[in-house]
Amino acid sequence: MVDFKIILSDPDTGRSYKIDATGAAARALIGKRIGDEIDGGVLGLAGYKIRITGGTDRTGIPARRDLPGSARRRILLSEGVGFHPVIKGQRRRKSVRGNEISADFVQINAVVQQRGAKPLTEYFEEPKAAAE
Repeated sequence: MVDFKIILSDPDTGRSYKIDATGAAARALIGKRIGDEIDGGVLGLAGYKIRITGGTDRTGIPARRDLPGSARRRILLSEGVGFHPVIKGQRRRKSVRGNEISADFVQINAVVQQRGAKPLTEYFEEPKAAAE
């Protein structure tokens, strides 16, 4: 069984929300690519459109949008996801994962593209304890 942690960012408020996707919601994400838009109804967010922006696998290796497939590869990087050079012109061979979501992923990063009728705070707000 596949489980994902989805970190959903709201660019209007600057807040992020964590969604645990299991079962059918997780299976709906397998095979999608970084940059794809998905319907928020799969995650219980009716009316929302969500764009996948990245992710990491179970060992913490990041996924790159420009690398096809879902396999892990060691590539020579000069900048971007997976490597941030300290010295100008520095390059390094690093492990990165392809842009296709597979069962090896643990975390998926996403951003809200289109809003639904209810604001996100209503979906993620915890109920207040009754005053005694």
